[in-house]
Amino acid sequence: MHVIDAVEPLQSKIARWKSQGHTVGLVPTMGDLHEGHLNLVRQARAKADRLVVSIFVNPLQFGPGEDFDRYPREPEADSGLLEKEQVDVLFTPGEAAMYPQGTQAVPQLSAGELANILCGASRPGHFDGVATAVNRLFEIVQPDLAVFGLKDYQQLLVIRRLVAERGLAVDILGGTTCREADGLAMSTRNRYLNAGERAVAARLYAELQAAAALIKADSPARVQILERAVENLAAAGFRPLYFELRRAADLSVAGEQDRDLALLTAAYLGETRLIDNLLFSL
Repeated sequence: MHVIDAVEPLQSKIARWKSQGHTVGLVPTMGDLHEGHLNLVRQARAKADRLVVSIFVNPLQFGPGEDFDRYPREPEADSGLLEKEQVDVLFTPGEAAMYPQGTQAVPQLSAGELANILCGASRPGHFDGVATAVNRLFEIVQPDLAVFGLKDYQQLLVIRRLVAERGLAVDILGGTTCREADGLAMSTRNRYLNAGERAVAARLYAELQAAAALIKADSPARVQILERAVENLAAAGFRPLYFELRRAADLSVAGEQDRDLALLTAAYLGETRLIDNLLFSL
């Protein structure tokens, strides 16, 4: 595995691959890799001839007071994990490589209306920052496909819309959410949880499962199901931000006639912000 932190040598290598007829896959990450990330790597590895994994903690997607400075950075451990997965290139750009004009001057892309709901409502500008970084990675790597986790479902749809609107020739794949034995979705931020918080964290997914089962059974009314889930989370020690039922295709508010649905939630547990979702069909 080659570790590259500059744009030109990476693009030279990718140009050689493409001249040989190889397809190129990309898995963008912010590092501190866990089994969830590695699942995305394996999916990309199975679909592409050559694989680039990027690690870049993107300052544009962190708001004031968020955890940019303390976000875990484990470059040696990450490199070891990716080498075992037979990744061809680990791309580790600094801010100067990603944003040559500086983070204050970089023209940020708009993620559109999809960025203003759910997680975007409490994190203004977050998805614009995500879209800007991902678009820059696409410019550099020119991948044939890229894999993003389904755990960040709103982000996945933002990226798919970005690709469609800009006419990019990148196939965007959604990678299955990996979970701990008790159901908690794997996340870098899980390490922020103390022992007591970790003991109840899986309740987030349990409430998604319970709500989905009630919606499938069509009893009681959907609004009551969602309200009860919020009450249950609050009683368990969470500070719910939202617990909503949306159309899976575009995250618009789900109507009674919609069959492909997404339950999505975000909540604080202590000082840790957790998100999760459950996709299902009626």
